[in-house]
Amino acid sequence: MDSDRGRDLVVVAASAGGVEPLRALVSRLPPGLRAAVLVVLHVSASAGSALAGILDRSGPLKAMPAEDGAPIAPGEIRVAVPDHHLLVHGGRQHLSRGPRYNGHRPAADLLFMSAALYGGPRVSGIVLSGTLDDGARGCAVIERHGGAVAVQDPRKSDFAGMPQAAAKAVERAHILDVTRLADWAVDQSLTPASGEETTPDEELRRELSRYLSPRLPDTPSGELTGFTCPECNGPLYEQRAMREQRYACRVGHSWSPDTMVSSQADVVERALWVAILRLEERHRLLERMIGAAAGQGHRMSLARLAEQARETREALETIRALQATLGGAWRGGQA
Repeated sequence: MDSDRGRDLVVVAASAGGVEPLRALVSRLPPGLRAAVLVVLHVSASAGSALAGILDRSGPLKAMPAEDGAPIAPGEIRVAVPDHHLLVHGGRQHLSRGPRYNGHRPAADLLFMSAALYGGPRVSGIVLSGTLDDGARGCAVIERHGGAVAVQDPRKSDFAGMPQAAAKAVERAHILDVTRLADWAVDQSLTPASGEETTPDEELRRELSRYLSPRLPDTPSGELTGFTCPECNGPLYEQRAMREQRYACRVGHSWSPDTMVSSQADVVERALWVAILRLEERHRLLERMIGAAAGQGHRMSLARLAEQARETREALETIRALQATLGGAWRGGQA
């Protein structure tokens, strides 16, 4: 990329509470913007891809769903489609159904890191409202490759987790009201990129290659932890580099500590609901058996079944009480 030009690739990440800030950002971007804009919003795999249409109606720039292999063009907004990662590869958009990253597909970190590898100091990263910390690692990589980072003011975000985590990862991040983020992006696109482009990170390039072409599972670098992946139950390896701590499995699922804790909480909650269902069924079955034993005069069976029903009811009450206590603090991370 031509380093005499401005930062002409803007990557944007949002999650919970992020649609309105995205609309506000897009509404203030001018026609003829000298930068391409790529957007990741966390959505479920079954969600419709309505965001591109929403953003297209919000401002003067054309917004469209991302297309695999399509060029990255200035003055154009491309939006990650549900259940697909969006990456930058060779100046083109790349869609991947590779392993979930931080529990998400699409994931902000993958877009940001691949953009940094491609664009170096010509990349601007923006993080809007969202929970936990997807995008924080990507912001650190953008800065490390000479790019610039801005975040929505966490105090004015519906969910402060993502912008807070990004600001923590990048000490020089610009913390701005959402109404000022568009002006910042425009300024970055007009000012020659001043950051120094570093030597490409070959380890990061290898990590991203998993999402650029299909690969068989392999053993990650790092130390085996004894933990299991919340997504596939495979063994997890701890990876540490550049003050970053992550957990990865052989399939390729990758977790920050915060997303790992949150995903473990989801697994535990699902297990508790299954246990509640099974115990309720067991208790109902025992009640039927007690009725049958009473009708047939089987006193010994009646006493044994009554004791089993009592123990089952106590276990059910204990697990219901535990499940009711699992709130935000249990999930860990940031709001």
